[in-house]
Amino acid sequence: MHLKAASAIIIGLAAASASALPKTPEWWKPKSWSNPTQQRFRTAELGPRPQFLVTDMEEGWLKDKLRSCSDAVARPSQFSIGHRGGACLQFPEETRESAEAGMRMGAGILECDVAFTSDRQLVCRHDQCDLHTTTNIVATALGAKCTTPFAAADGNGTAASAYCCTSDITLAEFKSLCGKMDGYNASATTPEDYLRGTPAWRTDLYATCGTVLAHKEFLELVDSRGRDFTTELKQPRVPMPFDGNYTQEVYAQQVIDEYRAAGIDPSRVWLQSFSFADVAYWLRADPAFGKQAVLLDQSGDTPGTFPAAVANLSFYKEAGVQVIAPPLQYLVSLGENNEYVPSSYATAAKKLGFKILTWSLERSGPLAQAAAAGDYYYSTITNGTHRDGDMYRLIDVLARQVGVQGIFSDWSATVTYYANCFNIF
Repeated sequence: MHLKAASAIIIGLAAASASALPKTPEWWKPKSWSNPTQQRFRTAELGPRPQFLVTDMEEGWLKDKLRSCSDAVARPSQFSIGHRGGACLQFPEETRESAEAGMRMGAGILECDVAFTSDRQLVCRHDQCDLHTTTNIVATALGAKCTTPFAAADGNGTAASAYCCTSDITLAEFKSLCGKMDGYNASATTPEDYLRGTPAWRTDLYATCGTVLAHKEFLELVDSRGRDFTTELKQPRVPMPFDGNYTQEVYAQQVIDEYRAAGIDPSRVWLQSFSFADVAYWLRADPAFGKQAVLLDQSGDTPGTFPAAVANLSFYKEAGVQVIAPPLQYLVSLGENNEYVPSSYATAAKKLGFKILTWSLERSGPLAQAAAAGDYYYSTITNGTHRDGDMYRLIDVLARQVGVQGIFSDWSATVTYYANCFNIF
């Protein structure tokens, strides 16, 4: 082909592609909900990431063991817990798409964090007031209903801002939104630009319009796949009781009521809360659900508060709490040669007989970079973490030495692969 003619075709194709690209979030079209078909996903699709991490490991018995499992057919495991759906490393969190991907990657337990709408309906959101960073609300007519509507950056050091809560809108209005990757553009001068803040190590490839979920829809979806459930009761960002008589206990009971109405056996459910009062309520009001209620513990984030967090474990155990879930860094520290070893918290929790869960793997981008930057989840193992393959060193210590029964992950395949290799189901 003549060079000039070829150039003209290439330029024409580029122009056509550019014109087809969306200029604003108006092209997003929320998908209507339809009852999920019964499809069990009896095997797991793990993709290339587990092998990428194994290849990056230091040589040794653990790498050899994990490499030996590379051709095995994987299946779902309850050791693998889908955090915010289980695929929010690349899919919009708390959406149907994240949950579907998490289940395909073998998550045996799926998470929905619940918050309530203005008409007191439960929806899956990691924070009651994160709609401005996890949905397209500011670029829709509903943006005017936000607690704090969008305000543009002024060019003089004041960042763009918004604050939008599920309690600002009804369930029907919530369902009209599109889920997106969590993030925002602080220098935005328009609502559309405000939405463009996805971290570079994530992707917008699957963020075309995440299907936001009511809690009831989440139950229906996960049940149709034969998986189990973990619902976290998010702490309200509005004064309680809400709208007069919607108390914290009514809110906590509503979660159980929706499980009961859906016919879900309590043995398949791990309720969660950071509030001891919520867990105590579930233990008292409905012991069948309460006995697997998970107390999320984030009380020891500083060197000064960590000893008290360890000491408080005895109180929680005496109060009837059976399952404790601290973040990753509470459970692992460094030994004399910078190897990963169980922490004092892990040792105490294990001695007291707690079932232990932990969170959240794959939350922070490339592991070596995150650890070097002092990332929250790896703050106690920074000096012993040098490569992305160290992810499996961490999982191995959590599994075999700490004895955790499950790991929340933003990319379920990573944990599923380890679970299958070590026959943890």
